[in-house]
Amino acid sequence: MNPAVAPGLPAATTTGADARDNVRALRSSQIREVANAGLGVADVLPFWFGESDRATPAFICQAATAALGQGATFYSHNLGIAPLREALASYVTRLHGPTAVDHVAVTSSGVSALMLATQLVAGAGDRVVAVTPLWPNLVEIPKILGAEVQTVGLRFGAQGWSLDVDQLLAALTPGTRLLLLNSPNNPTGWVMSRDDQRTVLDHCRRLGIWIIADEVYERLSYVQGDEIAPSFLDLASRDERVICVNSFSKAWLMTGWRLGWIVAPAALMDDLGKLIEYNTSCSPVFVQQAGIAALTQGEAFVQQLVGDLRASRDHLVRALSTLPGVQVKAPPGAMYLFFSLPGAGQSLALCKTLVREAGLGLAPGSAFGPEGEGFVRWCYACDPARLDAGVARLQRYLASR
Repeated sequence: MNPAVAPGLPAATTTGADARDNVRALRSSQIREVANAGLGVADVLPFWFGESDRATPAFICQAATAALGQGATFYSHNLGIAPLREALASYVTRLHGPTAVDHVAVTSSGVSALMLATQLVAGAGDRVVAVTPLWPNLVEIPKILGAEVQTVGLRFGAQGWSLDVDQLLAALTPGTRLLLLNSPNNPTGWVMSRDDQRTVLDHCRRLGIWIIADEVYERLSYVQGDEIAPSFLDLASRDERVICVNSFSKAWLMTGWRLGWIVAPAALMDDLGKLIEYNTSCSPVFVQQAGIAALTQGEAFVQQLVGDLRASRDHLVRALSTLPGVQVKAPPGAMYLFFSLPGAGQSLALCKTLVREAGLGLAPGSAFGPEGEGFVRWCYACDPARLDAGVARLQRYLASR
């Protein structure tokens, strides 16, 4: 007998450091895997991450600097400082209709908001449905909590990416706890139509299914005449089983600031405050002050950014369309092209090869689930000259094959 182990108790593992099974089973980020393959490789053009090559606007940075100068370095309310919650309520009201402060919470990043929202309504053994291809965090977060995730895949065709709504409704069976939707979608740029949102919302109402809508890219919409993409906030009352998650990262170029927000039923806010306390306690006050500046001073900047992104999207689609074997369509939203090319049937291996042999950094489609295999993602939120350089490298690589 091991004298260090009490009778009747199991012996410790040899390492003593095993994580929970559902944590060990999580997918590692293949985007990071490709980026790591680029470390030490000279002159790589990185288009793998979802961020612009431009820095945060000066007026936002100045607001944070001023707040630091005034000593804004202390804890704040779990749900955010009152001026930012008020600014967010006004912003959401302008875009989507009346929204009171008690439906709004500030979070330390959009991904933290997704984790918090999921923690609020889903747990071990719950059935969750997600529309994919999808940013891997959304699929993996429910698994961390012990939920079971079923995916419904978008389809790529002559008009680009689309959703079979009947297939989604069939997957949303009685007993389903949660639907996860991201529109505009990362990685495909697909945008869910208002009619499809209405159909899905009505179905979820009947069955009592929660919806968590990741609307981080809602301002990056390229449909003529639309200031924003369709939102569940346009259709659902604020006290229904709908939680919308958003972030300052994309529309205001604040990826490194880690600031997001949640719009949810007021009845959830006390419990959400507890979860924030036990996750991050609160967002930094000087970062929240930067968020106020973004909302109150940044509308002209956002509109200019969307125009620039539309031009970059169109520029890259035209350039890639000239390459043999490439199939690409201009998406109606987000900041990515998700396209097929020779060799993408093993997209992770292809992207690693592109880094080593072409100095080109793209994200593998398999990073976004098995439905993404056969494609790669290119973030076009950068200067057109940089895009041209990347296309030239891809052209040379394909010609050498």
